[in-house]
Amino acid sequence: MLTILAIFSEWALLVLRFVFGAIFLAHGWPKLKNLKANSENFTMMGFKPGAFWGTIVALVETLGGVAIILGIAVQLAGILLAFNMLVATIWKITRGQKLVGGFELDLLLLSAGLVLATLGGGAYSLNLF
Repeated sequence: MLTILAIFSEWALLVLRFVFGAIFLAHGWPKLKNLKANSENFTMMGFKPGAFWGTIVALVETLGGVAIILGIAVQLAGILLAFNMLVATIWKITRGQKLVGGFELDLLLLSAGLVLATLGGGAYSLNLF
């Protein structure tokens, strides 16, 4: 291991938080803005009732993304978003999607969520809880 790089670990967590949070905010906000269409999409994907699951996902992605960026409840948001991506990954696998061109980004986001859930937000977070 290159221990010299350890001095940048807090900055790396900050970058991870900003990118991870921005991705979920960018995907959650449109869902939250149009809950009717989101509900229909979730129903079509087989998540019934679509209004319930679509709203839950929209809230978790939007509020979780904001929390991660700000460094508030990073571990809770990280585990909720990781679970979100676990469900998405399993859903894609059961639909026959392959790793490449299918669920590779879902796995990456799942992994990033687990890193934040275990390590927390780092020194440059609000660390409120």
